Amino acid sequence: MNWITRERPKIDRLACPWLIKRFIDHEATIIFVPEDQVLRQAQALNATPFDVPSVEYTHYEDRCTFDYFLQKHNLTDLALQAMAPIVRGADTDNHGLAAQSAGLWAISAGLAFNIQDDQQLLNQGIILYDALYSWAKHLQAVKHTQSPTEQLLLAVLQAYLKPTGKRNPPIWVHELKGLIQDQIDTNLSLSLNDLSESLDVNPAYVSRTFARYFDDLSFGEYIRKLRIEKALQLLGTTTYTLTEIAYLTGFSDQSHFTRIFKKTMGQNPSDYRKNNPKRKADTNR
Repeated sequence: MNWITRERPKIDRLACPWLIKRFIDHEATIIFVPEDQVLRQAQALNATPFDVPSVEYTHYEDRCTFDYFLQKHNLTDLALQAMAPIVRGADTDNHGLAAQSAGLWAISAGLAFNIQDDQQLLNQGIILYDALYSWAKHLQAVKHTQSPTEQLLLAVLQAYLKPTGKRNPPIWVHELKGLIQDQIDTNLSLSLNDLSESLDVNPAYVSRTFARYFDDLSFGEYIRKLRIEKALQLLGTTTYTLTEIAYLTGFSDQSHFTRIFKKTMGQNPSDYRKNNPKRKADTNR
């Protein structure tokens, strides 16, 4: 059977052909053509189109074409189910779906960059997804460091990497602090992915090491801390209402602001303001 899709495959258009050939149609022929020719060539070649708009085998809501193939053909293999969020995360740039998604995207993008012939690229993709399937089937619980010597060396490395107060943090840490403070001050939305992109640092690495350089707090905890600190300053030096302060500090509404403030400070923001002897009215209002 013929299957046809857009040229220059990277994620879905390599994962789906692999799935077709391994689990659906072992004798399948995969055809790649320019996007504007897919539907016309599908009719001419009696081929089933996939991963293009307005066809059956395509994206639905937040799911990619690989997900639809699994559903359509009732493929319940647990290894395939484990692969699905990895492929989906890589294909939709939602690398938080699976730890392996960012790596799959990086390798796939590199393959497409190095190989210009789509059929040759597909052959390499088959090897890549065979390996991913073997990992999902047999090796998910296996760690890279197996021997006692390797584990000891890893423990020494992790101990070395712990902050001691003497080692200078990477340059991106200072830049990230500045970016976060700028956004807090201007009440803009904060996204770790967007901030990491501005720094040209992998967001997964930033997320993994964030607490090391930011008061032992996760990204979300650190942002909440800065918002509460800004709220304290506004409560102590302005006559803004609690609703206005909630907006200025990035909380969704006054109720959310009050709940987080009380959880952090042990009292409501109105009680804090009432009991703050240093409060001064904002003369600019």
